[in-house]
Amino acid sequence: MQRAVELAQEVVGSTSPNPAVGAVLVKDGVEIGTGTTQPPGQDHAEIVALKQASDQARGATLYTTLEPCCTWGRTPPCTKAIITAGITEVHYAVIDPNPDVSGKGRDELAAAGIVVVEEESEGARELYEAFAKQITTGTPFVTVKYAMTLDGKIATHTGDSKWVTGPEARGFVQQMRRVCDAILVGVNTALTDDPYLTARDDDGTPLERQPLRVVLDSVCHTPVKSVMFNQPGSTLIATTQAAPDERVLALEQTGAEVVVLPAGEDRRVDLRALLSHLGSRGVVNLLVEGGGSVHGAFFDMGLVDKVYAFVAPVIVGGETSLSPVEGSGIVMMADAWTLTGTRTEQIGPDWLIIGYPTRKSSVMDSFDTDDEADNETDDLEIE
Repeated sequence: MQRAVELAQEVVGSTSPNPAVGAVLVKDGVEIGTGTTQPPGQDHAEIVALKQASDQARGATLYTTLEPCCTWGRTPPCTKAIITAGITEVHYAVIDPNPDVSGKGRDELAAAGIVVVEEESEGARELYEAFAKQITTGTPFVTVKYAMTLDGKIATHTGDSKWVTGPEARGFVQQMRRVCDAILVGVNTALTDDPYLTARDDDGTPLERQPLRVVLDSVCHTPVKSVMFNQPGSTLIATTQAAPDERVLALEQTGAEVVVLPAGEDRRVDLRALLSHLGSRGVVNLLVEGGGSVHGAFFDMGLVDKVYAFVAPVIVGGETSLSPVEGSGIVMMADAWTLTGTRTEQIGPDWLIIGYPTRKSSVMDSFDTDDEADNETDDLEIE
């Protein structure tokens, strides 16, 4: 099964909006076929493996990272092909979160006399966290990524931010871009950094498949000469009715798509409306690479699903130096966001912290704390 997981990881991003699946066929202890999900409209992983194994598939065991589908979409159901091929045993790592499939594929295989086994494997569930959210809510999985110094700054007091982290961390970010469907920044990032917002290979060459570039810009202040408009891939400007018609037209003439969305109480683009729009166009993984204002807005509205925080072992100081998360913030520490399921990794000289944000109060409710423990915590705080 771990071999199947590794195969799936190799194609994450290239199969969207379909989930990336890895499949391995084994007979008499010998691998006779492997497969991964092909781009949309093409074969699923199980079908690729079955075609590779051909007649040898009869009597074999199939290991697949996701429960085989049993519905017609752009391709026929995999369950029918598995049954027809004479597979005798199927091991899957994760039940399909698609409500049209969830458990039904497993049951169809079992009804055909196939032994079906749910077999958890490291890394399998993470493969489908984004697909699970998009298929059940219609909105993309939101990952906020930022790099900060050891004292919590994303730039100096002059605004200089190149570079907070080392080349290894920046290379890791390129890997993240390669597997996401869209990258989002705010207009301030577009104005200040004039970013390319492209996915590139190890040599710095833009890849053929590019994530959709999304700029939050409530009044269309994005410069028409922004370098991103000359890069491969598409750019979407998310704006509001407050944007002057001439600015909208000027941006459209660069080749960008301008989408007018409802404004929130702050007169900025309503983020929930934006996520619904992106979900409707098949965006499953959204990577937010904005500044503190954009990140703060996502956190204030409780829209962040995952955090990748790079921490560089440098200190810059400065009262006015920017921080990675701004917005309104919380009033009491008991209401702070805390990361669960965290893991850390050293990348070059920097550290990466990955986790899932949850309200601290909801996490603390699961523990039996007492006044004495609270007092001990207070004694440790230093102003």
